[in-house]
Amino acid sequence: HQTKYTLDLLNKFSMSGYKPCKTPCSPNAHLLANDSPLLHDPTFYRSLVGALQYLTFTRPDISFAVQQACQFMSSPTSNHLQAAKRILRYLQGSIHQGLAFTPGPLTLSAYSDADWAGDPMDKKSISGILVFLGHSPITWSAKKQSTVSRSSTEAEYRALASCAAKLCWIRMLLKDFGVSLSDPPVLWCDNVSALAIA
Repeated sequence: HQTKYTLDLLNKFSMSGYKPCKTPCSPNAHLLANDSPLLHDPTFYRSLVGALQYLTFTRPDISFAVQQACQFMSSPTSNHLQAAKRILRYLQGSIHQGLAFTPGPLTLSAYSDADWAGDPMDKKSISGILVFLGHSPITWSAKKQSTVSRSSTEAEYRALASCAAKLCWIRMLLKDFGVSLSDPPVLWCDNVSALAIA
């Protein structure tokens, strides 16, 4: 966990006295490029979002919200700053959260998901991937897909394919370390159509 780093972050950006939020971002709000006035000095925003990026190393729960904020580093607006500050308010209520690495079976499993046309500006979907070694999460990402998907099935399938490629790479990496996995990796997906295609 990065409890000290989180506390330092809250103090650095003068957010330690604010009321905590239950979620890192509003589920129904989407950030847009020109949704409010541009910040006169974007340095504060860039510093804040960069610091939050570092925090995602031990906090996968903020990865999606930080990914959203990172898209506006070149020309942030006041709404973007409010979204970044909301992440800090969420962190204030969950300072001691982190990752727990526990001994367990050497099995590889992953979860993939996508939100179809989740970006309101370019209609690209966002893939979410979480990979476990045994019971411990070892890698995760929230990343915009490179092309526009025509359906939720296509978006989910792209996320599934990306996750499968990552699993293959991790399996080869473990093999290079001398760790052999007896069972094949398990890949979880919640889209029936994407599973049928796969």
